[in-house]
Amino acid sequence: MPMTNDQAGTRIDEIAPKIFRISTPVPPEAMPGGFTFNQFLLVDDEPLLFHTGPRKMFSLTHEAVASVIDPSRLRWISFSHFEADECGALNEWLAVAPDALPLCGALAAMVSVDDFADRPAKPLADRETHSLGNLCVQWFDTPHLPHGMEAGYLFETTTRTLLCGDLLAQPGAAPPAITESAALVWEPSEAMRKEFPYAPIPGAAALLDKLAATEPEVLACMHGASYRGDGSALLQRLGAALGNG
Repeated sequence: MPMTNDQAGTRIDEIAPKIFRISTPVPPEAMPGGFTFNQFLLVDDEPLLFHTGPRKMFSLTHEAVASVIDPSRLRWISFSHFEADECGALNEWLAVAPDALPLCGALAAMVSVDDFADRPAKPLADRETHSLGNLCVQWFDTPHLPHGMEAGYLFETTTRTLLCGDLLAQPGAAPPAITESAALVWEPSEAMRKEFPYAPIPGAAALLDKLAATEPEVLACMHGASYRGDGSALLQRLGAALGNG
């Protein structure tokens, strides 16, 4: 799939049917080791963008979305938790997509989003589903995983893609868009987690078992490569690591 901005290195890749990964690298000279900020565009009757990207990257993400659909068609702007790279450009997206609304967990809507956003959110309860047309997303509450009491994730049931936010985040400015190597995801993500450890998470293993029970075939990570394979095994492995500190 094409590079959408040669200067910034932003590109877009289809990682599952109708699901596109938009990735903008941060070079090692700007962040030690380099890093990526990824957003995910679900193209359907009601298109959805998961993660807005930071506000200062809005033009790059907008340019990438426009390479696939008219950005004004976006209907839902979703994210895991309230943080700049998750929803910093939320109001910019609401401005260019007049029919769009935030789609997030009920707690996030109550404590932050309905005050911050220019239009009220559609809140989702734990395990609630929402149809986009042919695709269907299901929300899972995962408080404090890996941070934010309002945190949660969307699972697309048709392609079995878990939009897993900060989980399994990997460093590096040029990872592949998607890999079938569990080691390529697990080893750098664990090294990064040990350098920047999660806060203690009550019931972390149980929360990850809850996500693993969806039996995801694609893990769409916000930082680094996405993974195609036995997503349940990787999530359970992370749960075991968190359970052991």
